[in-house]
Amino acid sequence: MNRTLRVGIIGAGIGGVTLTRALNQLGIEAHVFERAPAFGEVGAGVQMTPNAVKVLHALGLEAQLARIGFLPQAMVGRNWKTARELFRTPLKASCRQLYGADFYHVHRADLHAALAEGIEAPQAQLGKACVGLEQHSDGAVARFADGSQFEADLIVGADGVRSVIREALWGEEAANYTGHMCWRALVPVDTHPLPFVSPDSNFWMGPKGHVVTYYVKGGAAVNIVAVNESPAWVEESWNAKSTQAELLAGFEGWHPNLIELFRRADPDAIYKWGLFDRDPMRSWSKGHATLLGDAAHPMLPFLSQGAAMAIEDAYALAQALAFHGKASLADALAAYEGERLARTRRVQLEARERGRTYHLPSPWSQFKRDLAYRWRQWLNPNAVGIQANWVYEYDARLCPQRYAEHAGAPQRAVA
Repeated sequence: MNRTLRVGIIGAGIGGVTLTRALNQLGIEAHVFERAPAFGEVGAGVQMTPNAVKVLHALGLEAQLARIGFLPQAMVGRNWKTARELFRTPLKASCRQLYGADFYHVHRADLHAALAEGIEAPQAQLGKACVGLEQHSDGAVARFADGSQFEADLIVGADGVRSVIREALWGEEAANYTGHMCWRALVPVDTHPLPFVSPDSNFWMGPKGHVVTYYVKGGAAVNIVAVNESPAWVEESWNAKSTQAELLAGFEGWHPNLIELFRRADPDAIYKWGLFDRDPMRSWSKGHATLLGDAAHPMLPFLSQGAAMAIEDAYALAQALAFHGKASLADALAAYEGERLARTRRVQLEARERGRTYHLPSPWSQFKRDLAYRWRQWLNPNAVGIQANWVYEYDARLCPQRYAEHAGAPQRAVA
C-alpha cells in the first residue's frame, strides 16, 4: 500500500463496526459516525451462519463468539399446526467439517459489543446524523446535522435501508414494502432447555406466515422471529413496540408450543416492523464513496443473511483497500464490487423466493414442498433444508488471494 487511506464510515451498526474493526486490523485510518447517542442494537437474535463466522474468526472474535453464542443441534422445519418435522439438517455435528466454521445463534447486542470493542472516541463519534455527501477530485466530504463535516479519501455508507449516502450517490428511491410484517421477541429461560422449544433452529411453516425460534445468550433466552403476510403498510422500524396480544392474534390456531412461547415473551422486548427491500443494484460506488450492508442490498430475512452479508461486505472492502491502496482507490472499489455484487444479488433474490415457499397457502402446495424436503434429505442427510449450502460455503478470508489472482499480481500479505 503506497499511502495510508483515510476512510469515513457512516453508520455504526454491525456492518459499520465490522468495517472499522477490519480496517483497524489492517492499519488503515478509519472513523465511524453514528446518529444514535450510544452504541448498541435492539434486543433481538441473529443467526451467524458459517460464512459470517469465518470472518468473525479472522477478526479475532473466536473466543468471544464461543462465549456469547449458542450452537444449535440442527435446523428443523416444522408444520405450523402439528409440529411434524418436515426436515432435519444437522448443524452442530457437521457445520465445521462441511463449511469450515460453526453455526451460532447470537444476541445482536452481544455481537455488536464484541465487534465494537476498542472502537472509542475520537475514532467513533456518536450523535452524528449524516445529512449529505459532497465529492471532489481528491476525496469526499460527509456533512452532518450539527453543521460539522468530515473529509476522507473514501466515505462508506453503512447507514441502512434508508441510507443518506445511497440517496446522495444514486438519487431518492423509496424502499419497497414487501407485503410482509415481522415480530421479534425474546423469552427468558429459567431452566434450559424449555420442554416445548428444542435446542435447534426451528422453522415453523404455515399458510401466509412462518415463525423461527432459537436460543441465544448461551441458552438463557429464546429469540422469536414471526412473519405474517399483511397488505397494510407497517412502519419500517426496529423500535416499533408491539404487544403480546397482537403477536398472539397474528398466529391464532398455530401449534400450542408456539402459543405457549409467545405467552412467555418479555412484554418489554416485543417489536414489530414492516419488511422492505430494493432490487439489486448494478453498482454501489461512485468516485470516492461506496455502500455496504443494507444500504447496498436490503434483503428479506428468510435466509438469515442480512447481518452476515454486511459482515462479508466489510471484510471484503477492507481487504480490497489494503490490496490496492490509496493510489488505486478505483481499482479497490472495482475489486470490492466484483467480489460482492453477484453474491449479494443472488442472496437478495433467493431470500424473496424463500418468502414464497415458506408461506404456501394451500395444503396441496405445502404437501409438494414437504415431499421435496424429504426427498432431498433422503439423498443427502446433511443437505440444508432451506437449500443454503452455497451461502455457507463462501469464505471471505480468501478475498486477498482472489484479488491477487484477478490483478495478475503476487498476493500481498495483510494483517
